[in-house]
Amino acid sequence: MADKYSVLLPTYNERENLPIITWLLVKAFKEHNINFEIIIIDDASPDGTLEVAKQLQQLYGEDRIILRPRAGKLGLGTAYVHGIKNATGNYVIIMDADMSHHPKFIPEFIKLQKAKNLDIVTGTRYHGAGGVHGWDLRRKLTSRGANFIAATLLRPGVSDLTGSFRLYRKDVLAKLIEVTKAKGYVFQMEMMIRARQLGFTIGEIPITFVDRVYGESKLGAEEIALYLKGLLTLFLTT
Repeated sequence: MADKYSVLLPTYNERENLPIITWLLVKAFKEHNINFEIIIIDDASPDGTLEVAKQLQQLYGEDRIILRPRAGKLGLGTAYVHGIKNATGNYVIIMDADMSHHPKFIPEFIKLQKAKNLDIVTGTRYHGAGGVHGWDLRRKLTSRGANFIAATLLRPGVSDLTGSFRLYRKDVLAKLIEVTKAKGYVFQMEMMIRARQLGFTIGEIPITFVDRVYGESKLGAEEIALYLKGLLTLFLTT
């Protein structure tokens, strides 16, 4: 069976970004002759994101754009649970819809996965040619600090534990979702810790992370506090 890649795109107030990221995804997949579907999981965005998604479905086709909206803002972890239930690909790609993650890196993810027969390929901002553009010093220090503390306490074996641009074998992602307890920003971090515990193989691709073009960042003081609480919980329980 030919490989198929299901992209899970959780959205909340991304009406400006969604058409652009969708166009870039379709372009990357078609240029490299990759079979794909894009699953948009919108959490009842008040800005009309779902209406934009419906227009994209008409443009690209119902076989390429799959709409799986939810009734409210229910969290990132449950969005992936919802998305994977509707994924028909044998590989799943998770990424942000705000254009922080450029689809041009996806063919590199796929190439590395095939070359080394990996279970997971994760993008890293903090290794090789990876980097960040558009962040102020405070945001850079926050991210670096979060990764440093996590790496010191948890020893995950990856250089960017808080990243959210990844390629998974579908069955591996399903297993990790099953054993992962966190639901918010700590979800991505716990996934890597559980992957290490279960012996799954992980590779890294350096990526350039670009701060969102439209809309506001959803990272605030409350999310940072939840991150630190979740990190402590992981340290005590893993």
